[in-house]
Amino acid sequence: MSSSNRRNTSFTLQQAADASPALAGLAERARDAAERLKAIEDLIPLPLRSSLAAGPADGEEWCLLVQGNAAAAKLRQMTPMLVNRLRQRGWNVTTLRLKIRSHR
Repeated sequence: MSSSNRRNTSFTLQQAADASPALAGLAERARDAAERLKAIEDLIPLPLRSSLAAGPADGEEWCLLVQGNAAAAKLRQMTPMLVNRLRQRGWNVTTLRLKIRSHR
C-alpha cells in the first residue's frame, strides 16, 4: 500500500477512550480520582497542596500520593476529616491510604 493511499487519522484521547472499553474505564478512574482530590483540597493547608496527587481508588479505599514524609505525617492527622468529607460528597470511602512519592 502506498503512502498516498493511506489516510492519516487523528483521534483525541477521549475518542480513543470511547472506542476502547479498557481505556474508557481507565479514563473514568482517573476522572474519579481527580474529583476526589478536588473535593478535599480546601481542607488541606495551602503549602501542602502542591505535594499531593490523586491516586487510584479500589472499592472503599482511596490512595493519595504525597511528596515527602513531613506532608504525609500531617495528612495522617487529617485522615478522619478527609474521609468524612469524601463520604459527605458521596464516595463510600472507609480508608484513605497515603503513599509517599520519591523526590524526582
